[in-house]
Amino acid sequence: MNIFTIGFAQKSAEDFFKLLIVNKIECLVDIRLNNSSQLAGFTKHKDLQYFLKTIVKIDYIHDIKYAPTKDILDAYKSGKISWEDYKIKYDNLISTRKVEDLFKNTVHGKYSNICLLCSEAQATNCHRRLLAEYLKSKFNDVKIVHL
Repeated sequence: MNIFTIGFAQKSAEDFFKLLIVNKIECLVDIRLNNSSQLAGFTKHKDLQYFLKTIVKIDYIHDIKYAPTKDILDAYKSGKISWEDYKIKYDNLISTRKVEDLFKNTVHGKYSNICLLCSEAQATNCHRRLLAEYLKSKFNDVKIVHL
């Protein structure tokens, strides 16, 4: 199974959807805490779900169990905690939530190419990278590709 990750920031809708098509994504897993903000643009929850289904025939799942809590996210964005502290808190959170069970029940074994969606342009300091790495540690058949 391939886990791709993508952020919509600094991408046009055309570039975003082309990346999904070229990489043969079958299911996009939206791991954002808030997917309905004005800043989400073409990736607002209901719009994105419609575009994926209608334009590119990609399944859509949104589950905030994959997202950081508002407290963790706000502390990092405001500079109250470092990236390293954020990483520790997020890793503990997804471990406690047992997201591997959620992943196994919803996507693992059902799709060959899934994509984790968040907003950050790069995966370096984004929870989508941390989640992908966590899932790879739980499933032997996972390869990670950041788009």
